[in-house]
Amino acid sequence: MDLFDVISLLGGVALFLFGMSLMGDSLKKVAGNKLELILYTLTSNPFKGFLLGTGVTAIIQSSSATSVMVVGFVNSGMMKVKQAIGIILGAILGTSITGWVLALSSLSGGAGWVQFLSTSTLTGLVAVVGIVLYMFSNSVSKQHVGGILMGFAILMFGMSAMSSAVSPLRESEAFIHALTTFSNPLLGILVGALITAVLQSASAAVGILQALAVTGALTFANSFPIILGIAIGAAAPVLLSSIGATVDGKRTAWIYLVVELIGAAIVGVVFYLLNAFIGFSFMDWKMTMVLIALVNTIYRAVKVLVLLPFVGQLEKLVDVLIKDKPNEQEAASREDFERLEERFLQYPALAIEQVRLTVTSMACRAQTNIAEAIKLFDEYTEAGFKRVVDEEEIIDTYEDKLTTYISRLNSNELDPDQAGAVQKYLHSLTDFERMSDHALNLAECARELHEKGLEFSAPAKKEIRVLRSAVTEVLDISIGGFIDNDIELAYHVEPLEEHIDDLCREMKLHHVERAQKGLCGVTQGFIYNDVLTNYERISDHCSNIAVAMIEIQSGEFEAHSYVEGVLAMHSHSFDKYFNEYSEKYNLDKLGE
Repeated sequence: MDLFDVISLLGGVALFLFGMSLMGDSLKKVAGNKLELILYTLTSNPFKGFLLGTGVTAIIQSSSATSVMVVGFVNSGMMKVKQAIGIILGAILGTSITGWVLALSSLSGGAGWVQFLSTSTLTGLVAVVGIVLYMFSNSVSKQHVGGILMGFAILMFGMSAMSSAVSPLRESEAFIHALTTFSNPLLGILVGALITAVLQSASAAVGILQALAVTGALTFANSFPIILGIAIGAAAPVLLSSIGATVDGKRTAWIYLVVELIGAAIVGVVFYLLNAFIGFSFMDWKMTMVLIALVNTIYRAVKVLVLLPFVGQLEKLVDVLIKDKPNEQEAASREDFERLEERFLQYPALAIEQVRLTVTSMACRAQTNIAEAIKLFDEYTEAGFKRVVDEEEIIDTYEDKLTTYISRLNSNELDPDQAGAVQKYLHSLTDFERMSDHALNLAECARELHEKGLEFSAPAKKEIRVLRSAVTEVLDISIGGFIDNDIELAYHVEPLEEHIDDLCREMKLHHVERAQKGLCGVTQGFIYNDVLTNYERISDHCSNIAVAMIEIQSGEFEAHSYVEGVLAMHSHSFDKYFNEYSEKYNLDKLGE
């Protein structure tokens, strides 16, 4: 094997790895948005999780990708460690499917029409169909299918290049002698683990082993320990994904390594003890691509089926290995922030669901903070004021973290529904944050009244109660509509917001009349106007949220076009709702 063969081998490895990556990425784009949702919703028991992990990994062809995804689920609190163990066991088995795909490259056709069944011919046809779909189709989904086919073709060409490059080794006595040293199980396991850790892919390592099988120098004795080592080395990328994760996230990542180590120990010890006493006749069998795929699958199946009944014990073991840090109880906001998992960004459907849950929490907290601030006018306490201040700071953090996360999510390829959802959340973040700012402003008004021993006049208090009720309802409608994505409910917001504006204008005029009669002092007047302004601003932000929902639903986000044309566009419903709210929140009835 000369320098040119080495270059050809490296080129084949490069094509092989690129093809695997392209095929896996395209598969995830076609099916991934559904798969990750299925993973974390249908894992009520370990066996069901095992089946799901096997199926998903067989599709995306990477146990590491499935396991890293699961680490993200656990890290964000969406899944328990015990649920994750079943999926990881399934992923360990599911990744063996790649070996069978690669074994296709060992098939060859005969003469005549049978040549069309040869791997090289089929690979060429797949490549042609793939490039046509990838380059000339206007459908994004068909382009992704083209990516799958192209990835498969590139993978198979790479496999063929590797096999051709190592062919001369069949005549090399030095190479054959080196392989015989791997008959030492510990050395073979170590080599297999190191190769896989470097490649970051068990499928790739098995593929290289299959390429070496064409030399005829691989026997069962020297390939079996390498297969054991390959399984162990696959834990490396999963362990790397746990850096910076929570304790449960780290435990989930370590499950992969623990399973592989225990599996290798049990299967290896039992196998070599039996061989010592019985003497297996197949130890000197010449390995082929198909045999390597078969041994890899049988080993993984035996390992995971032996360990599947012991999910509880595996969980306890990693609990001992990765201990809880003292006082690690997470606050509600911290749990929300942990939902925004970086690992989910490559799975838009999952990331958007996490954003939805977190924005929903932010919206509810903003609404609650306004309610807390309003209570201070009836019964002021320093503890209540501090709760409003602390909550406002937390909601600021929500905005920062969500804005950063959504910006990164937007760099992915999103379908129209996903893009609309992301746009709605992004446009509403600032409104929720500003609502909380106005809650703080209201709390400061309440504190000023308390510290200065002031209170509003009786008529002013009655009017504020009416305004407060209207603002509370517009908050309920806008935030409820936002959370449930209820467009019909969103149409109620603008009429009520318009009436609240009218109420504020009317109340300011009444305040001027009272001030002229000496019923309201100057200081109370300033605070009164601040209160009205903050209520009005809260109502405006409710309108912004509803408008964003309506315009995004219609496919165009242009808030002014809706607000300016709302009477023309929805005159009947707008007038109807406006009249209902005007009757319900009517200052004139206060004197009746």
